[in-house]
Amino acid sequence: MDASPPDRRARPLSPLILGAVIALIGLILAVAGAWLAILGGSLYYVLTGVAMVVSGVLLFRRNILGGWLYCAVFVLTVIWAFAEVGANNWALVPRVIAPLVLLVAVFLVMPTLSVDRRRWKLGLGASGGALALTAVTAFVFAQMADTPPAFDLPALGAEMADPSLAAAGDDWPAYGGSESARRFSPLGQITPDNVKDLKRAWLVHTGDMPSSPKIAKTYGGENTPLKVGNMLYVCTPKNIVLALDPATGKQRWRFDPKVSDDAIPYTAACRGVSYYAVPNAPSDQPCSTRLIFGTLDARLFAIDARTGARCTAFGANGEVDTKIGMGNTPPGYVSINSPPTIVRGVVVTGHQVLDGQDRWAPSGVIRGYDAVTGKLRWAWDMMHPEWNGYPPTGQTWERGTPNMWTIASGDEQLGLVYLPMGNAAADYYSSLRRPLEKQFATSLVALDVTTGKPRWKFQAVRNDVWDYDFGAQATLVDYRGAPALVLPSKQGDIYVLDRRTGKPLTPIGELKAPGGGVEPEQRAKTQRVSLWHTLRKPMLTERDMWGMSPIDQLACRIQFRKASYKGFFTPPESDRRSIEYPGYNGGTDWGGIAVDPRRGVIVANYNDMPNYVRLVPRAEANKKGWAPRDQARGNIGGAEGAGDPQAHTPYAIDVNAGWRLPLTGMLCKQPPYGGIRAIDMASGRTIWDRPLGTARTNGPFGIPSMLPFNIGTPNNGGSVVTAGGLIFVAAATDNLIRAIDLKTGKTLWSDVLPAGGQATPMVYSANGRQYLVIVPGGHHFMETPIGDEVIAYALPG
Repeated sequence: MDASPPDRRARPLSPLILGAVIALIGLILAVAGAWLAILGGSLYYVLTGVAMVVSGVLLFRRNILGGWLYCAVFVLTVIWAFAEVGANNWALVPRVIAPLVLLVAVFLVMPTLSVDRRRWKLGLGASGGALALTAVTAFVFAQMADTPPAFDLPALGAEMADPSLAAAGDDWPAYGGSESARRFSPLGQITPDNVKDLKRAWLVHTGDMPSSPKIAKTYGGENTPLKVGNMLYVCTPKNIVLALDPATGKQRWRFDPKVSDDAIPYTAACRGVSYYAVPNAPSDQPCSTRLIFGTLDARLFAIDARTGARCTAFGANGEVDTKIGMGNTPPGYVSINSPPTIVRGVVVTGHQVLDGQDRWAPSGVIRGYDAVTGKLRWAWDMMHPEWNGYPPTGQTWERGTPNMWTIASGDEQLGLVYLPMGNAAADYYSSLRRPLEKQFATSLVALDVTTGKPRWKFQAVRNDVWDYDFGAQATLVDYRGAPALVLPSKQGDIYVLDRRTGKPLTPIGELKAPGGGVEPEQRAKTQRVSLWHTLRKPMLTERDMWGMSPIDQLACRIQFRKASYKGFFTPPESDRRSIEYPGYNGGTDWGGIAVDPRRGVIVANYNDMPNYVRLVPRAEANKKGWAPRDQARGNIGGAEGAGDPQAHTPYAIDVNAGWRLPLTGMLCKQPPYGGIRAIDMASGRTIWDRPLGTARTNGPFGIPSMLPFNIGTPNNGGSVVTAGGLIFVAAATDNLIRAIDLKTGKTLWSDVLPAGGQATPMVYSANGRQYLVIVPGGHHFMETPIGDEVIAYALPG
C-alpha cells in the first residue's frame, strides 16, 4: 500500500506572508535602530528589530515559535512604552497600536501552525481579546476631549474701564471689540445652558475666491467683521468691503478696490477694517462716519460707512499710496493686511514686508495719517528719528528695517499706540543689522500719536534669528490699580506691563541662552522670559518624537539626534538642521488673547510645534534656484521660510514648519499641537488647559481620519469671550467652530464650517437678538479648505 506524501498545496500561505512582513519591518527597525543607537538614542529599536527578524523567519518557515516570539516582543514593547512615556495616550499610539495590529495577525496565523483541533477558536478568541483592548484604548481617547479645571473661576468684580472711544456691546466697533483688544462681549443672551440650541441664522457668499489654483495657494481670509448700528462690515482676502444687514445678511453695498493678483504677498488676507466717526460732523454729511482700511497693494482707503462711496477729500479721491517714500517696491513686497489703529484722529498703520526675500527690502516705517484728510501727520523711521514726514528729496525711508505687519492697539486717553514690531529683513541672519534695528526689533513700541515718536519700548528677544516677531495685539487692562497691557509672544511668554511706561508689572527673568550657530559672536548671552506665566512647554526630548508607527517615529528620533538642539533659542546652523521650539507660529500669533474684564480671566489659544531649520549657503541656494520674488517668482504660497533666499546675506533659509516627515506629512513631535487655556490674571495661575482641535480632518498622507479624538491641532485665529460665560473659537484645522464653557473648559456646542476657520469670531446684537459671526475663509498655510462664506449663528428666534 502506497503512503502518499501530504498535499503541501493545501497549506495556507498566511504564515509565509506574515513572516515576510514581520521580518521586513524588523530589518528596517534593526538597521535604522542601529543608526539611532550610534547617535546616542534608544536601544529599543535595534533590539526589537533583531527579534522581529528572527520571529519573521520562523513564521516564514511555519514554526509556531515565531508567533510566540512575537507575542513576547509585544509584551516587552508595552512594558517599554509605559516605562518611557507612562499613560500618555497620544505618546503610546506609535509605540503600541501598530504592534497590536501585527499581534492580531499573529494570533490569527498561529492556529494554522498548531495540531490542536481547537486552534481556530483559540486564535479567534485571542484576536478578539486584542481587538477589545484596542476598543478600550479608543474609548480612553474619546474621553480626552476636556481636562478638568485646576482652579475655580474667579468671582465677578468691577469691570475694568476701557479707554477706547467705543467699546463692544450691541456693536463690535473695532477688530478686537475696541481699540483695547479685549475680544470681550458684555452680551449674555447665549449661555452654557442654552448654547446647545445655537443654529445658523444666515449664510452669505462674498464672491471673492481664488482666480486660479496657483492663487489658491495664497488665500487665507483671517477676517473679523465690524458691526456698528445697522451695518455689518466684512472684508475679503482681496480687500473687497461689503456692508451687510446684521440680522439677515442681506448686502447693503459693496466696494471693490480692484487689487491685482500680482499684489498678493505671502497671504491674501484682510483681517479687518477700522471705523471712524468724524467729530462734530453733521450726521447727514457724506463720510461723517467712514471705514478706513489698507489693501494688499499698500493703498489706504476711506469710504463712507453708510454708502460705500469714496471719501473724496481723503488723499486723492479717497485713497493714499502708502508706498510713497519707500523707493523700489516690487509687486507683493509691501502690503497692508491688518486694520489700522485710530487714536485721537490719527490713522496709524504699518505694513507687511514680504519675509525672507532681501536684506534690503523696503522700509518698515510706521506712518500716521489724518483720519479726515488723509494727509501724512508723521512717519517713524527708526533709522532717521530726526525726520517727521516724508524723506527729503532724493532719499527714501531706510530699507530693511523692522516692520509691524500685525495689529496695534491704542489708548485714547494716553494718546499712545502700541506697535508689535517684527524683525529686520532677513529674519535668520543678524550680522548686517544696525544698532537701532537691533534695539527696536521684536519689541512692543509705544508711540505718541501726536508726534510719532517712541515713548517707551519693551523687547522680548535680543537679536532675534528665530522669526519670533510679535504677532499679537497687546490687550489693554487694569492690573492691581494700574493701567496695564497684557502682551503674549510667539515664545509662549505672557507679560503684563504698565502701559504708561512699559515697566513690567509681573516678574521677568533671564534665561541663559545657548551660543554657537553661524554667528556665535552675535548671540546674546541671556534671553528674557516671563516668570509670571508662559504657554511654552518643557524642552523637547527624544521621547517626544512621534509618528503613526514605530518606523516613522524612529525616523523622527534619528532626525532629532542629528539636529542641533540646545533648548530654547537654539541658533540656526548651516551644516545641519537645528530645532526651533516653539516654532514661528507660536505660542501666540496674530489671533492674540481674549480677556474677561469682570472676572480678570485671560483666554489664550496657542500652538505647540517646533520648526526644523537650516541656513543654506548662498552657492547651494543659487543652485536650487532660490531668488527674490521680483527676480524669479517661482511657486507662491506654502509654508513661510521653506526656501526663502534672504538675498544680500551669506545664507538662504529652509524652514520645515511644524517639523513634518516628507512622506506621510505627519508632525515629528507628539500631540497636542495646539491648545487653549484660561488664566487667572490676578495670580497668573492656569485655571484649565486643554487641547484645541480634533483629528477629524487630519491624518497621514493628507487623508482625513474623521476621528473625533481631541488631538490638539495647529491653530490660527483668536477667541471671543462673553458675559454669558462662553468662549467662541474656531482657529483649529478641523474646520469646527466651538462654544467652550469659560468655567470648565468643556466644549458645549460645535458646528462644522464649510471652510477653515482661521479667523477670530465676533459677537453683537441686532433687534434684541445676540449673534455670533465667523468668516471661515480657510488658509493655505494651515492647509484648510478655502471659502467665501460669512456665517451668523443665533438662538431660535
